[in-house]
Amino acid sequence: MKKSFVKLFVFAFFTIAIGLTAGAQTIYVKVRPPVPTAVVVRPAQPSPHHVWVAEEWRPNGGGYVYAGGYWAAPPHEGWIWVPGHWKKHHEYGEYWVAGHWRRP
Repeated sequence: MKKSFVKLFVFAFFTIAIGLTAGAQTIYVKVRPPVPTAVVVRPAQPSPHHVWVAEEWRPNGGGYVYAGGYWAAPPHEGWIWVPGHWKKHHEYGEYWVAGHWRRP
């Protein structure tokens, strides 16, 4: 009984560990996906405090999809939005660094 419990515990541990690392993988591309050519129409700004968060790339399976922009309120007064960007890796290609909020 004790051996079965230990085996079950080890199995569960590795299953969870693999699941957590799989979600944190960086997706590298050799060629950037093409940017859609559609015209982006911004809806009205909800308040003077809202900031436009421009369109970005989002991981999807083994690649990226283009996600539309939206208005967002900073998490703290005075914080600024840093747009996402492509970053080159010397060996694997490029990967998308998502936009994020930061202190000024």
